[in-house]
Parts: sequence; structure tokens; C-alpha cells
Amino acid sequence: MTDYGADLLWVLILASLGFSAFAVFFSISRQRRSHPPAVIHPAGEDVAAEAARKVIREFEKNGQSVDAALVTWSPETLRKILADDLPDAQVIVVSNREPYIHNSKDDGIELLVPASGLVSALEPITRACAGTWIAYGGGTADRLTVDKDDRVQVPPGNPSYTLRRVWLTEEEHQGYYLGFANEGLWPLCHIAFTRPIFRASDWEAYEAVNRKFADTVVAEARNERPIVLVQDYHFALLPRMIRERLPEAIVITFWHIPWPNSEVYSICPWRERILEGLLGSSIIGFHTQFHANNFTESVDRFLESRIERADAAISYGGQTTLVHAYPISIEWPAELLAKLPDVDASRASLRERFGLKADVKLCVGVERLDYTKGILDRFQALEELFIKHPEWVGKLVLLQIAAPSRGTLPAYKQLHDECHRYAEELNQRYGSEGYRPVVMVAEHHSQEQVYEIYRAADICMVTSLHDGMNLVAKEFVAARDDEQGVLLLSTFAGASRELLEALIVNPYDPAMMGEALLQALTMTPDEQRQRMRPMREMVRNNNVYRWAGSMLLDAARLRKRGDVDRATGTADRPPGIDNVVSMFERKRVAMS
Repeated sequence: MTDYGADLLWVLILASLGFSAFAVFFSISRQRRSHPPAVIHPAGEDVAAEAARKVIREFEKNGQSVDAALVTWSPETLRKILADDLPDAQVIVVSNREPYIHNSKDDGIELLVPASGLVSALEPITRACAGTWIAYGGGTADRLTVDKDDRVQVPPGNPSYTLRRVWLTEEEHQGYYLGFANEGLWPLCHIAFTRPIFRASDWEAYEAVNRKFADTVVAEARNERPIVLVQDYHFALLPRMIRERLPEAIVITFWHIPWPNSEVYSICPWRERILEGLLGSSIIGFHTQFHANNFTESVDRFLESRIERADAAISYGGQTTLVHAYPISIEWPAELLAKLPDVDASRASLRERFGLKADVKLCVGVERLDYTKGILDRFQALEELFIKHPEWVGKLVLLQIAAPSRGTLPAYKQLHDECHRYAEELNQRYGSEGYRPVVMVAEHHSQEQVYEIYRAADICMVTSLHDGMNLVAKEFVAARDDEQGVLLLSTFAGASRELLEALIVNPYDPAMMGEALLQALTMTPDEQRQRMRPMREMVRNNNVYRWAGSMLLDAARLRKRGDVDRATGTADRPPGIDNVVSMFERKRVAMS
């Protein structure tokens, strides 16, 4: 059966659930090479075709072509979904990091927009939905800029949503964030060979802070049916806490980092409690199906539950949770690129700033200083290149932007020292008058500065030892409107499942990465263009609005199903293969 025929059946299924044709067509507009089609029995093809013809006739009757429905995902798309399929729904985002930080300075208050992949992905969505964003208020002037209810309207100058700040004591922040979240869960979930540290006091703080955020969600909810988007590993207990007090809420939890296999996960002393907390969600999302499968296996091993693998659903404690893959992306930076200098001007500016000669090739790395990012492995690859191909000494510079991160934790202090020491050794060994092979910049950069660096680079290295997605790879591709530049991308980053034209590398193999560097350095402009074009198309089409829209459409489906179940007295009905919902789920999972 053709892709078209399979999509026709999906149209029928969704239409039978009462979705607008608009939502149906958006849902089937997915990129084929990343999401292979499901295999549907041919018996449904004629029925599906007729259903699709009805939808087509509806568009034609209204003076629209079918192609008009397949528009680019945008803020307007999200607003349309909310208006048509989730009318009057309040969207609440919960994250540890806030999108705007106010800090005190000698001459007043400084506004800081953190360079965070999570913030850059969620901020345009919250704007589009006119929602409420709940986050930890850690800025030194944050308390000075909120109203009596701890709210501030953002963005400054053009407010479109509410930022609700939550205050934590130093002890709470130390235990919940630095302790359990980042010395415990972060290394547990990343294959980076850093031992997790679990302390009972950290767990107690983590639980207390999750409870504090649950109180805030309930206080901010305008009714009992909000859509709550819970973000990341800081809030594993929050979904269950929300569910206990707002049982009709749709809680979508997105886990931005990898989920380990069940054997590794078993290290955590509170493994069952975390799983129970997450299964308070209506939907749990991961970047890749592999991580979603690992989560399901962990539940299967440690909790008495019912796993509907064909439906990607877990029934636990009388509630069903869907477990899906939603690959996150970025907002296509058209406006930002229009403001920046062109590639040649960006290159000239960067070379002047760092004292680089005009004839050297520039390789860049841009990330937080974190042991999961493979920065030391990147340095080893550069050394391998210089050993095997000494002709490149003096002709290649690696500019490493490493924003300081979690500097009070011992593992991060050690990494900071090791990176600077190794960079200095390479500079002493291979440098010369006016030439340093490694330029290490340990400071924060604005989004504009980062994109200018991307545009100036010949090569971008993303060598994560383990990553959920990694948006640096997508940002680099989006920045290259000249269709030049080469992306070296770790096979252990989720982005490698989508950016297939990158040079995919194993960061644990420095010799291989050295050879990939040589391939990138000698790649012709034509080959660079052939690789960059499809990657740019992928990132442009599968943008952050599609990521959010997919979750909102699934939320709308769950809400409609819940309303029907309550009306017919079947609210406790588990998913089964004989109902339409299950048919939809199999299609949804196959295309994820």
C-alpha cells in the first residue's frame, strides 16, 4: 500500500474521532525519510480513500485546495489547533529554567535571556499559546520585577504570556537542583561514565520542590482542565502530584535527556517513586523511540502495570499513559538571520576578534561545559589529525565556546580544569607565533553571537557522548543560508536520526573523528551544498511548532476521548486493539 493510502486510512480514523480536517492534514504532513510509514492492511484502502475524498471535497467546497492545508508549521498553526481542537484550554509550561532573568547591576537591572535549548524551543510556543510559564526565579533582581502574585508579563516591550516565578531557598536549590537532579539523575541518564551520587537529603529536597511547583500549577490554573507541559528531569514527581489535585488536566511530560536501559536505571534508590510520578502524566514524550522503549522496559521491570506495546500505552493505578517520541527542534531563525551580517562579514569579524589568520580553516564547538558533550574527545580528534596529517598544523583552528555550567559541582570543576589543561598542551605542542590551534572561550554568548559563529565556521563539531537531541546541530544547519559548512555529528545524539547528511562519528573513537575532520576539511563546495540542503529542509519543515503541535493534537484527542468516555460511562476503559483509538495509536507510533 502506498504512503498516500496509509495516510488516507489515518484521515478516516482521526475524522471518526471528530477532529477538524485542518488538524488531520497537519498530523499526516510528516517527513517520510525520518518517519517511515506504517503497514496497513489493504482491506481498508477503499474505505480510507472515500473518507479522504470527503475531506478533499470539504476543502474544495470552501474554495481551498488540499495543498492549502499543508502549510508550514508556525505560531498561527498552534493558535489554530488551540482554537479548533482545544477551545478555551489554558496552556501552562513548567520548567526549572526561566525564559527571562532579571539581575541587579550597579546602574540598574539587567535582563538576561539564557542561551538554553529548552528555553529556545519552548519560548516561541508559550508566546503563540499566550500561556503561563512557571519557573524557578533565580535572578538577583527577579523579586524586584514581579507583581504581588509573583508574576511578570513577558517578553519585555511586547508581552504575550505570563511568567510565574517560584522561590526556592538555598538549601532547596542545593538539594533538588545541584544534588538529586544534576549529581543523581543527570549522570544516571547519560552514558558518560560519571558515577551518579544519591543522597537521602537531596531526595527530600527534590520531593519538596516538586510539591511546591505542584502548588503553583494548581494556583495558576483557571479551571480544572488545563494543559500542563512539564519539562525535564527536574520534575519527575510533578505529574502525579498535579493529577492528584487536577484529575481532569492533560499533563504532558517531556523528558529532554536520554532514558537509560532498565539495568542502569535500577541504580536509582527511588526508581519506583520516579516511575510512579511520571505515570501521572497523560502523555510522556522522549526525543527518540529508543529512549521511549527504555522507559517502557523500566516500567515493565519495576512496577505492576499493563503494557500495551502496540498502542504505546501503559496502564497503571487505573490510569493510562501514552509514551511517544516527539523529536524536538528549533524555531526557524529567518528574522534573526536577516539581522546578522552575511557569511563573509561574520567570518571577518570573528577572525578579527580572536586574531585568526585569513587562510586558516575554522572548526567550532558550541555548548555548555558539560562532561556529556565530548569536548575532551574533540580535542583528542584534533590531535589525531595533526599526528597523521601534520600538513594541517597551522591551517586549522578549533574555537571552543564552553559556557560555564554547574561550576560548584566537583565533576564540572574537574572537567573545566582538564579542558583548559589539554587546550594549553595542544597550543604548546602545535602552536607557533600568531597561531593557536585551540581557542577556548569559557563565557556565555547571546543567540545572535552564537549564530554569527555558526555562519563563520567551516566545520561544526557536535561530539556528544550521549544526548537526547542536541539543538546545536540544528542551529548550525539553520544558520547556513549559504548552504556551506560541514556538520560532524555524534551517533549518540538524537539529532543523528534526522540529520542523515551530516558526517556521523563515534566520539569514543578519536582516530575515526580525526579522519572525519580530514574529510570535512577537504570536502568540495558542491558536496557541502548537497549535504546541507536536505538538512536545512528537514530543520525548516520539522520545526519547534510541529513538535509542540504534535503534542497538542494528541492532547486534543485525549480530551475528546475523555469527554466521550465520561458521557458514555466508560471512563475506566483501557485501550484495546478493537477500538478506533488503538488503531490510531499503532499508526502514531509507527510514524514517530
